[in-house]
Amino acid sequence: MGPGFPIARPGMRIGLLGGSFDPAHEGHALISREALKRFDLDQVWWLVSPGNPLKARGPAPLSERMARARDVMQHPQVRVTDLEARLGTRYTHATLAALAAKYPGVRFVWLMGADNLAEFHRWDRWRDIMRLVPIGVMARPGQRISARMSPAARRFQRFRLRARQAALLATYAPPVWCFLNVPMTDLSSTAIRARGDWKAT
Repeated sequence: MGPGFPIARPGMRIGLLGGSFDPAHEGHALISREALKRFDLDQVWWLVSPGNPLKARGPAPLSERMARARDVMQHPQVRVTDLEARLGTRYTHATLAALAAKYPGVRFVWLMGADNLAEFHRWDRWRDIMRLVPIGVMARPGQRISARMSPAARRFQRFRLRARQAALLATYAPPVWCFLNVPMTDLSSTAIRARGDWKAT
């Protein structure tokens, strides 16, 4: 598989949680633990990105964000990775296509918070992303209504699984998505930076 790439066997169910993680926090960890349980995943991979194309401000150095992520998320079924940097991809669709080619037979599920679903229609090739992998959406405080009324949610409404079917999400062919209300912290990386609690060197 090559150095720096996690090992995965065909048939495994792996959730992908992407983002700048600037910084990683307990909210990310909670999403990961809930996703493992509710979506019946074998692993969750954090994709700590070199940068977010939708954000004008650059993040802290990748090495520092990776170190923080590993401190925050210590779980035997979660892998903190810099796969986008290793793959040379910048946009989610390209990353997913590269992972599908590198890991044939692995059942990937894209994970996101409800706030991301609300803005999903702004992502590059967002419709193609919906058709590429199942998507698991974890509701965050204050974002449930806007997420459910978002252009992406309305466009793909008929492909939404009910919450009680969440454990089967990885077995369905896309497009398919599932929206879960879960106990969530309202922590955000933006708020942590604003408080001055994250000062990368």
